[in-house]
Amino acid sequence: MPSPRWEARDLFHDLIQRLVALPPGAIYTVIGAMAAAENVFPPVPADTAVAIGAFLSTAGTVSALIVFLITWVANVATATSVYYAGRLVGRPFFRGRIGRRLMHPRRLARLESLYRDHGSWGIFLSRFIPGVRGVVPPFAGVVRLGFWRAVPPIALVSGIWYGTLTFVAATVITRVDDVVVFIGHFNRIALIIGSLMVAAAALAWWNRHRLPSSSIPLQRPRAEDEKRE
Repeated sequence: MPSPRWEARDLFHDLIQRLVALPPGAIYTVIGAMAAAENVFPPVPADTAVAIGAFLSTAGTVSALIVFLITWVANVATATSVYYAGRLVGRPFFRGRIGRRLMHPRRLARLESLYRDHGSWGIFLSRFIPGVRGVVPPFAGVVRLGFWRAVPPIALVSGIWYGTLTFVAATVITRVDDVVVFIGHFNRIALIIGSLMVAAAALAWWNRHRLPSSSIPLQRPRAEDEKRE
């Protein structure tokens, strides 16, 4: 019986063969569709599709620059769409029976407070964490974070993320088997770095907002002192 690893490799090679057989326009369409779908259905392997497309540019089949631009525009477009969807229907949904079971109102209020205090930086850091970045745009809409605090950091991180994937796959990787290995390492490194940055930001926020008892001056009111004298 073949191992899951070999089955995944066979599936990957099948995807490569299917993409190579397509004309350039169809390749761009498939890559753009998968990058767009990531914000709606996070398990979609958009990173792998983009890396494959960039790798194919080494053979002259497609352009790495066009792969990046299509990926970036498609990803930001759907991220913006789910952000607006969250603004329109998110809060009424979480006030309903099902929404209250998924997220308690107190948790939603806490989330809204965090977004309000650290919206742009929180979005910027969270979008680097695999498995989390897909849910950041809709919840930014649910808590009614402003457009200019939500969408620009989403677009910036998307550009950095897919720009790095495209550049490495098009200029560094020399074998098709290495694409899957690279995606795995890339996501693990991003998860570690993103989690550390979020933890550091959370610690800084906690240190800034906590009020040590030693910092409270133990002084009697001046008016009371004068009255006693």
